[in-house]
Amino acid sequence: MSVLIAVAALPCGLLIGLLLGALGGGGSVLAVPALVYLLGQSPHEATAGALVVVTVGAVTGLVCHARAGRVRWAAGTAFGALGTAGSYLGSRWSAALDPTVLMAAFAGLMLVVAAMLLLRGRRAPRAADGARPTPTPTP
Repeated sequence: MSVLIAVAALPCGLLIGLLLGALGGGGSVLAVPALVYLLGQSPHEATAGALVVVTVGAVTGLVCHARAGRVRWAAGTAFGALGTAGSYLGSRWSAALDPTVLMAAFAGLMLVVAAMLLLRGRRAPRAADGARPTPTPTP
């Protein structure tokens, strides 16, 4: 790895780690484009590398959140098992795709996520318990 690539990898890795720790996800959203466009990896290498990045970051975040008692182990285990199965199947499937198709599918996924966020933003916010907050009167 050249020095320039190593220097570019440092802030990217830190940012991805911060997002994983703070939000519990989103690492691959930044990792794949960073690995492809900043670090010169092929889309196939980047998707595999992002799995490693996300796994290491997620385990680190899990330890911190578990120590604070914020982990719902039953739900996390169920989602983790299903996610592991999905990752295995997705990895097998993506290996057969042309790199251009793989990146287009990734971009399409990001558009779907963006649309979900926009739609979510149009709804009234909910409190942590799921109840709608009472409106405050305006002067």
